[in-house]
Amino acid sequence: MKIAVRYYTRSGNTKKLAEVVAEAVAVEAKDVSVPLEDKADVLFLGCSYYAFDIDPAVKDFIVSNKDNIGKIVCFGTSAMMKSMKKPVRKVADTVGVAVAEEEFHCRGEFAKIHKGRPNEADLARAAEFARGIL
Repeated sequence: MKIAVRYYTRSGNTKKLAEVVAEAVAVEAKDVSVPLEDKADVLFLGCSYYAFDIDPAVKDFIVSNKDNIGKIVCFGTSAMMKSMKKPVRKVADTVGVAVAEEEFHCRGEFAKIHKGRPNEADLARAAEFARGIL
């Protein structure tokens, strides 16, 4: 099974998750600016909410890489929202890409709230989640 990890981050919170997810599944985490070269049976896709939606770069990545994505498994951080699945699925559905029901989410530090998140426990749970998908 071919696995890939891509992420988008503004604060660095989601990058922290991406790195532990990638390590857990023995691949390299790359930013969404790096296209998929080969078909990924499972794409771990990390992102966050910005103004109640995912960043246009994430949307563009899904659309432009649709032929190389078997299934998306979402992970991410946010200060308030609890799931990235709905906005990711909204885009993925338009191009025929499946989105897994399983998802990992944790709080991310934003301004003065959720200080220190994701923390070591969050990172450990993210790695365990990724291993459990495989």
